[in-house]
Amino acid sequence: MSATLAVRLFLSSAGESNDSVIVGDIYSADLEVKNRRNILIPCGSPPQPRRYSVAPGRYVVSATLPSGLVLTENAVAVEGEETSVEFHMTDSPYETHSWQYLMGNIEPGRVYHSSSEAPLAESVASRSMVAPAATATVADDATPEAAVALTGLATWVGDAAPTSCTFASMLALAENPPDRPVAQLVAQGEPHVLRAPDVRGDAVTPLYRFGPNGPVGAHGESPGTRQFLVVEAAGSVRLVTLPLPWGTSEVEVLVNLRQSPTGSAASVAVRDPAVGAGLAYMAQGALDMAAQLFTDVGAMLNSKFQNPLAAAAGAYVLIGTDHSTGEAYWDPWLERLAGSFRWLSDGAILRAVRQLRRASPDREGARKGLIEAFDRGIPFYTLGLVWLVEGLSAFPDDPECGERLDQARRLSWLADMREPFLILDLRQGSA
Repeated sequence: MSATLAVRLFLSSAGESNDSVIVGDIYSADLEVKNRRNILIPCGSPPQPRRYSVAPGRYVVSATLPSGLVLTENAVAVEGEETSVEFHMTDSPYETHSWQYLMGNIEPGRVYHSSSEAPLAESVASRSMVAPAATATVADDATPEAAVALTGLATWVGDAAPTSCTFASMLALAENPPDRPVAQLVAQGEPHVLRAPDVRGDAVTPLYRFGPNGPVGAHGESPGTRQFLVVEAAGSVRLVTLPLPWGTSEVEVLVNLRQSPTGSAASVAVRDPAVGAGLAYMAQGALDMAAQLFTDVGAMLNSKFQNPLAAAAGAYVLIGTDHSTGEAYWDPWLERLAGSFRWLSDGAILRAVRQLRRASPDREGARKGLIEAFDRGIPFYTLGLVWLVEGLSAFPDDPECGERLDQARRLSWLADMREPFLILDLRQGSA
């Protein structure tokens, strides 16, 4: 006896591809029937369903969103028939923001467009860069953003100077606010002020997109190995790490100038259909879920590294979920990742953490690797900063490690820990 459940999740459509994959489960009401864990659920507008064979009976199907929210649907599987199980995430504030809505970076439309009260922030990172406190109310016929002038400036740094990417340089920007624009101090060449996207609602929550050659639709010089977006509003400054290039996939940066109960003031999402949601799971600490999407980590690490940033993401997930302490077949791949890309401090962090976690730790090798990683500059991944702090903490009596640990810790206080890629709040102004 067998039946089929056809599972999918609908997103709002903006006339473009919103394809993605998230993780879910199928739970049977019959205790004697085995549950199906970690199923893959296609998302899109509309997506093709993923079909799963089950025994006839009643089921609860769950979909775990990258934000941590869990959606559930009841289903009755009939022998010899296909039963549709459909989830809907079509309440995005704007269709252009549906990917960000799926990732949990912006609230539902019914909350976003509410005119009664500014939404309550769930974390420090959810605070607006410019909006009033959550208790501030506005007139019944006004929107929350009408209570304050919401304006911001986004500047693309296409080729950051290596000296500006050091821990000391970043801390100096935060601790001693300069009299020159941050973008000019970080850029090796001339930074480019970006025009806000001409989409309804983007004055409040502008969405910027970047491709392999920089801002989508812009024409400029070929970018370098480190790219940033500097976001300024009401004296507050966010330095946003751009994970570019990411193959042919675009990268989105959502700037939320109003207080949000779910998202951050600035959020980065990679529109990679295969692993985009996996990056968001990784940022939430759900490495086991991320591992379900990073199924080709071996290929990513053993390839010619056409996308070293994706390979590093896969390595974070691999090390975080593989608890073996002996020599692994993928250890040489970490060596290649660490040695082939000197601009990628994440590679050196990954190798050093792996050396520390073995049954017989290579403490001297790990120590040298952590120092090297620090000296390469700030990592791309927020998890990389966390692991660097943890690694350096393993050498409390080492002066070289102690000095670097102090700077890494202080920089971590400026980082939005909910984001997959490093975003620093330089804490200028009153925000």
